[in-house]
Amino acid sequence: MIVKQFRTGGDRNFGYLVADEVSGEALVIDASYDPGMIVRFAVDHGYLIRYIFSTHGHDDHTNGNHTIAYSTGVTPLLYGDTCSTTGIRVDDGARFPLGSLEARIIYTPGHTKDSICIHIGDALFTGDTLFTGKVGGTGTEEQALDEYRSLQHVIMLLPDHTKVYPGHDYGVSPISSISHELATNPFLLQKDFNGFFHLKQNWTAYKKAHGIA
Repeated sequence: MIVKQFRTGGDRNFGYLVADEVSGEALVIDASYDPGMIVRFAVDHGYLIRYIFSTHGHDDHTNGNHTIAYSTGVTPLLYGDTCSTTGIRVDDGARFPLGSLEARIIYTPGHTKDSICIHIGDALFTGDTLFTGKVGGTGTEEQALDEYRSLQHVIMLLPDHTKVYPGHDYGVSPISSISHELATNPFLLQKDFNGFFHLKQNWTAYKKAHGIA
């Protein structure tokens, strides 16, 4: 499996291409700002883009969808959409074949109602649900609770060695792992939702006190 991380622009946005080395089939995640760089990489390496996913509907993750759809002929998919070529709906637990691999959709509401993560092999693409050392923003207590459940009851149950590929370069490193986040992420170290939500409400002060950028 090949994973290529792209700095596409915007607010330190990441886009991704994942390819199966056996078949040459590939998928793209969050083709924002400069999707051309992703398409050029695929062409240069002989990869056929079969799917394009957006981890959620915010413009900074979807603003390249029209361009990449035009250049590839592949319709980008968000949560709730149905893939026209496979008939598979983007829903929790859905599995999209990719050569010898498969991409599994994990529904992770919180940052937005339509947030998904995409699990392929030992890689998890978390969008704005989980960053390295941080978590995605939420506007209400209800959203924070959804995010807490998505993190603690779903994502953190994945194998420790699972690599975390976030939607932005907001954290302490561009890539992390489930085990590292469990051991170091202050939000994941909170013993319950009350601690998690309190940290969200006081994150600015916490960052200042702990020298976090």
